[in-house]
Amino acid sequence: MVGESSPPRGAGNGDERRNGNGLRPPGAGAFFGSVNIGFLGGSFDPVHIGHLCAAQDALEHMALDKVVFVPAAQAPLKPGAVCASDRHRLAMLRGAIGERERFEISEFELERGGVSYTIETVRHFRKAYAFDRLFWIVGADQLSRLAMWMRIDELVRMVEFICLDRPGHPEPEAPAVPGLRLHRCPGHLIEVSSTELRERARQGKPLDWFMPHKAVVYVSENGLYR
Repeated sequence: MVGESSPPRGAGNGDERRNGNGLRPPGAGAFFGSVNIGFLGGSFDPVHIGHLCAAQDALEHMALDKVVFVPAAQAPLKPGAVCASDRHRLAMLRGAIGERERFEISEFELERGGVSYTIETVRHFRKAYAFDRLFWIVGADQLSRLAMWMRIDELVRMVEFICLDRPGHPEPEAPAVPGLRLHRCPGHLIEVSSTELRERARQGKPLDWFMPHKAVVYVSENGLYR
């Protein structure tokens, strides 16, 4: 679980710059010393290079200070989707990000257990990082279902959203959610999914190049997805 953030060291800096959506760019925080934090949720079953590229794209394009990976105990819109245990998914994720300073992992949803609703997770992080600017990273497919998320009206007041657009694909229309603060981020087109990788593992096909090496080794040594 991530730690508490520091209290603000001063008042707003008066920077009123805005991006194309009328929002402040991440560098223009509400307080001196505030931190821009991105959160990437998912089952990570298994984690693959698409997850890491999404995190890196958001980190660089949005000038985030760090990205926190939030593995879900059970995603609400994907019932029964988790195959590997919490322990195995967490171990693969730890191996995948290694010692990278600007990538972190939160075990909040795993420790809480049950269905992982984003609103409950964001309430936790909003308290932990009371003075920082929080961003929830989503893909184009998630953006189209955003209006279905539990307590979306409350959620959009606590966190901003980053949508990773896929090159060569039409830009998804922003959902009609009042108060939604949405940032568009160009992503990389990486056609790989955890479902595909589980099937490759079941068939005994190599996972190299689709996943970070340490995660590949972990899958092999623990006989996952067979």
